[in-house]
Order: sequence, then structure tokens, then C-alpha cells
Amino acid sequence: MMIRKYQPSDCSELAELFYNTVHRVNAKDYSKEQLDAWATGQVDLDEWNQSLQEHFSVVAVEDGTIAGFGDIDCTGYLDRLYVHADYQGKGIASGICNVLELAVQGNITTHASITARPFFEKRGYIVVKEQQVERQGIYLTNFVMRKER
Repeated sequence: MMIRKYQPSDCSELAELFYNTVHRVNAKDYSKEQLDAWATGQVDLDEWNQSLQEHFSVVAVEDGTIAGFGDIDCTGYLDRLYVHADYQGKGIASGICNVLELAVQGNITTHASITARPFFEKRGYIVVKEQQVERQGIYLTNFVMRKER
């Protein structure tokens, strides 16, 4: 696996990976209605590209395929962390997280899905609170989690 910095030419592929990951990996913890509200398939690529360029964003490549990506902002908010459904359990998320966590000083916060919560707990993150997030009138449970350093 190689981890490299995000490039604007990655954006469309990352949006597709996001959609497919949410609908395949998170389906065990969320209803179809919730998945459709979370990942509609209609990402504004210009907004995503701008956000990914403003944050410290990395892409994991395995055998020439983008296997995952993640980003963190300068305040220590780990925004996105998604791994392709076919690459789950292969250390991709850990590799991305290792790079993201080294990119900032101080504590790190993320809003983890039900699916991602155990991954972050194994990395030493603690649940600050459970919350309901509204997307298109549909509510999804996630967890505000923090890693103190």
C-alpha cells in the first residue's frame, strides 16, 4: 500500500468510493433510507475538491487502485475516512489514520459512524457523546469521539 497526498484528479473516484463504501460497508448498521440520505450519489465535486484541498488529505493506493482516503483539518477534526469495501480489514484505514494523526498537533476529534466506532476505539479514541445527525429529514446515529494527546 502506498499513501500519497490527494490530487484534484482523484475527486471523482473518491466520491464514487464514498458512495459505494457507505452503501456496502455501512449497510449492516443503517437502513437503506439512512444510507440513501447519507450518500445520495450526488456529491458536489467542486465543493469536495475544495474541502479536500483545504484539509490535509491523503489517498491509499493498492495495486494501482484507490483503496481508501481520509482528511483532517488544522483544528484536528478528522472529517472523512473511507476504505473501499473490497479492501476492508487490510490495514488501509490504520495506515491512513496514522498519517492523518501525525499531520496535526493536539487532540483529534471525529464523528464516527456506528460501523467505524470500534475501529476508532481500538485506536484510543473515546466517545464524547452519541448524537443524531439529520440528512434530508432522515436521522442517523453517530458518535463524537476524541483522541487526547
